[in-house]
Amino acid sequence: MGAVILIALGVLLILSNSGVYGFDKSWPILFIVIAVTMLLQRVRDLGAWIIGAAGVGFFVMKNFYPHIQNWGKYVFPVLLIALGGYILFKRGGGSRLT
Repeated sequence: MGAVILIALGVLLILSNSGVYGFDKSWPILFIVIAVTMLLQRVRDLGAWIIGAAGVGFFVMKNFYPHIQNWGKYVFPVLLIALGGYILFKRGGGSRLT
C-alpha cells in the first residue's frame, strides 16, 4: 500500500506544482487511493469503506461545495472521530481495564 500512496502523492504534487490542479483541492484523493488499496485486499473492510467515504466527502466538499466548508469545518471531523472510535471499540470489544 505504501508504494501506491507514494505514487499518488507524487502525481498530486506534480499536478499542484505545475498549476494544473491545486493540492488544496486534491489531497482527499489520497484517502480514496488508500481505501481502494485496502478494499482490493479485503472487500469487507468497514474501515476502508469509511476512509473512502471520507475521501469522497472531502473531495466533493472541497471542489463542488466550498460554501459548506465553514459548516463542515468541525462537524465532519467530529463524525470521523466518532466513527473511528466506534470501529476501534467494536473490534477491540471495548476497554478491558478490569
